[in-house]
Amino acid sequence: MINLISIKHLKKCFAEQTVLNDINLHIGKGKIYGLVGRSGAGKSTLLRCINGLESYDEGSLTVDSIEVSSLSAKAAREFKKDIGMIFQQFSLLSRLNVYENIALPMKCWNYNQTHIDRKVKELVEVVGIHDKIHAFPAQLSGGQKQRVAIARALAMNPRILLCDEATSALDPQTANSIISLLDTINKQMGITIVVVTHQMSVLRRSCEDISILENGKIAESGSVVEIFLRQPKALINLIGRKDQILPHTGINIKISLSQEVAQKPLITEMARNLQIDFLFMGGEMERFRDSVLGSLTINVNDEDYTGVTEFLNAHRVPWQVLLPLECAEQALAEEEY
Repeated sequence: MINLISIKHLKKCFAEQTVLNDINLHIGKGKIYGLVGRSGAGKSTLLRCINGLESYDEGSLTVDSIEVSSLSAKAAREFKKDIGMIFQQFSLLSRLNVYENIALPMKCWNYNQTHIDRKVKELVEVVGIHDKIHAFPAQLSGGQKQRVAIARALAMNPRILLCDEATSALDPQTANSIISLLDTINKQMGITIVVVTHQMSVLRRSCEDISILENGKIAESGSVVEIFLRQPKALINLIGRKDQILPHTGINIKISLSQEVAQKPLITEMARNLQIDFLFMGGEMERFRDSVLGSLTINVNDEDYTGVTEFLNAHRVPWQVLLPLECAEQALAEEEY
């Protein structure tokens, strides 16, 4: 895999406050990469470092082997042509119609009118708003405004598309349509997309790899599937613990199911082989981009715990012991203390 963006030991400070500290990550060409974390974790600042809107104090940040901090003012302006940006609040000019908003970057670069006309008409088809080409932003829905913003970001034929909470201002159904559009753009145009978000639905449906930021540092990195199956502490800190009612007797085991495992009768096979009974406490299946992942929580007798976990380990199925909610909260409080 060719890395289009490489970041090594990057540090960024605002006055005395360190916003990013020792950031290391690599984003492959043509990938959809997610940067996720709570508000203030440093996600948007990192995005602005990638497109050259923010400088950095230490470390290296290269895009296609070009060190961003080494660019002259003229070279930086050329560099930014290759990077499109989409914002949460669309950032459209209200006095311009759809055509004019999309055409604006090309006009700023003095492209001829024939090229501009052809490109705008091509892009409104790509994003599905050809019938709104002469409408003004006030006449558009939130989803339509974001489609205009995406078309504008694609006007200069960028190699990288940066999305800063691009679906946060939209209702779930509209957000899903925007995610599908970005996925189509990635597959058809080969554009590398970096997504800053706090929405788990965006990560599951669009991203291939993610980094979880905590307090300006990368707490976890890896494929979305691997991280959601493994359920590391950084992910739990981000999404929280579900308010699941669990018994205080026996042992509660949460079993993570990959797509391959979910298609097999593994749990019933385990019950037959071990000749045991257990309680089903809950389960769910969710779509992750091109695959399906799930989890299942069971309650087993103390004496059956070893046999169950040995069976799961032998089949390489991730699992973890869950405590009843009040016990989990107490354990978490003691850990933080």
